[in-house]
Formats: sequence, structure tokens, C-alpha cells
Amino acid sequence: MAGLLVLSPMVDPQLGLHMIAPLGATSVLIFAVPNSPLAQPWSAIVGNTVSALVGVAVCLAIADPTVRIALAVGLAITVMSLARALHPPGGAVAMVAAMNPDMVYSLGFRFALAPVAAGTLFLVAVAMIYANATGRRYPFRQFVEPNAHGTSDPQPSERLDLSEEELAELLLRYRHSLNLGVEDLARLIGAAEMQAASHRMGPVTAADIMSRDLITVGPDTPLTEVADLLSEHGFTSLPVADDRDRFLGVIFQIHLIRRSREDAKRLRRGLGAAMARLIDPTREVPVRASDIMSVVTPRVVPTTPIAVLLPMLAEGEFDAIPVLKGERIVGIVTRSDLITAMVRQSMSVPKPAT
Repeated sequence: MAGLLVLSPMVDPQLGLHMIAPLGATSVLIFAVPNSPLAQPWSAIVGNTVSALVGVAVCLAIADPTVRIALAVGLAITVMSLARALHPPGGAVAMVAAMNPDMVYSLGFRFALAPVAAGTLFLVAVAMIYANATGRRYPFRQFVEPNAHGTSDPQPSERLDLSEEELAELLLRYRHSLNLGVEDLARLIGAAEMQAASHRMGPVTAADIMSRDLITVGPDTPLTEVADLLSEHGFTSLPVADDRDRFLGVIFQIHLIRRSREDAKRLRRGLGAAMARLIDPTREVPVRASDIMSVVTPRVVPTTPIAVLLPMLAEGEFDAIPVLKGERIVGIVTRSDLITAMVRQSMSVPKPAT
């Protein structure tokens, strides 16, 4: 809606800028199903544009309306396929050109530039902005794209015993290459494997594996004390709670490192000096837990099954998940807790008979 509302004032028939129906179909794909291979920028922009060129050429060459409409759509599909830019609204773009000879005679091949290419490009740009603002992915991730840590390893759930070529062959074999990308298939297979693994662990919940004797800090706890607690107990995170055990956030070791790195850049000093300054108890205004804690973290309840915990700890940037009962924190599940539970489960599985 936003994309078309912003695009509408640009319509000016005198300049050859028309609003055409296929742009509505393009909007459905790029906004509603942004992971589809048919909705990616190359497919949308190139597919619509080459279809417009085909439609105009056929309209100029053939007088019979029935023949030119059928031929325009058929050739558009062929050209889009050859360009690896199959985009369903492209067929409608070619049909619009074939059905409107007066417009084609007036605009000629400029029709492919505006409104088709310009309008599609604009909608794709808005779709990218929309996806970024809502936490979605557009364009979708490629199989070889670096992961969240900036390395070439796939995400843990996508580390399969299948190569990119094998995944692509599976999509072709079951005729889903136009519905799913290789990366999406890898993610689905990984998620299914993780779900199956959780079933083999039985009805295990967060309450069964969580740590209950918690070390917490208050929002006004100086960062010096936080650092001492992390070092003393060998923790990588500390929950932040008020005096009634109401959960407020979590401090992770990485938060200290990131804050120190930011201060080092801002103050133009070494990382060690920045860290020392950050936890210096003699600072005029000491940094406190509330200044550095993360409030946007996943959280679960005691009855949350392990099937939910597995992907949260395997893929997320957090290595600890607070367990809440109402607003109160009653436990925390770390990756160590999860690994221990899985090891115990594997030891309890009876050995196959020989």
C-alpha cells in the first residue's frame, strides 16, 4: 500500500508515466512472499522489463489482437526464462502492451522504461526498506552468504550433509525450484532435524534443565561489581532483576566488549584502557548495570518444551535464556545446560542389539 501510494503521484500520462495493473501483482510477490525466487529484485525488475519489450515488439509487428496477445505472453515467458528472471506479473505486462496498441504507438519502447522498469524498481526499493524496518529479509539470503558472525560457515541448523548442488537437484526433482531457494530448503531441513531431535529427548521442559540458584544484579549495580561476578563465577551472562526478582534484562560479556570497543574508538585509546575506564569504580558517574544490559532478549516459561529452546540457543546471539513465571525470573537456561541435557539423553538411549 505504501509503495503504490508513493508511486501514484508520479503518474503523468503526458510524460508517459502510467499506473499499470501488473505493478499490483508485483507488489503481492515482493511484499507478501519476499522469500520466493520469483519475487527477488532481478526477477521482478528484469522480468517485467523484458516482458514489456516483448509486448511492445509484438504489438508493433502483428495486427491481429488475438494472435498478438497470445504470442506476447508466450514469448515473454520464454524470454524471462532465458534471462533467469521469471516473474509472473511479467506475463501481464506483455498482455497490457499487446492489448493497448494506441498506448504502444504513442510510447513505443519507452513503455518498458516508464512505467514498467521505473515503477518496478521503485517498488523493489520500498520493499527493501519495508523488510529492513520489520525485521524480514529481502532479498532473501543466498546459500553462500556470510552468517550473522561474518564467517562463511552456514548457520548451525543449516549445516547439513548435503551440498548446494544436491539441494538444488532436490528442488528440481520435486519441481519446487520456483517456489523455494536452496537456502530456504537448507533452513527447513535443519529445522526439521532439530524438531525431530527434540522429540527423541521426550517431554523435557525448561524447568527440567534450568539453573535455579541464580546470581543476579540490580539495575544500579556498578559495572565493576558486574565484572567481578562474571569473573568469580565463570559466567558469560548475568540476569538483572529488581528487589522483587522481577526480570529487567541480561548483561552478556559481549556487551562489555562492545561497549569498550565503542569507547576506544570514540576516545581514541586502546581497548584495554577503554575497558579499565568502563569498570573504574572511581569514575565521577559510574557505569551501572542498567546502562549496558539488554532488554530485548528471548525469554521462556518453565513449561516451555526443549523443542523451542534448541533453535533459540543454537542460532541466536544469546547463550542464556531467562525463565520467567509472570514477571519474576525463576531460572535460566544456558547452552551448557542444554548440552548437558542432550548428553544425558544420549546416554540413556539403549544400545542396539548386536
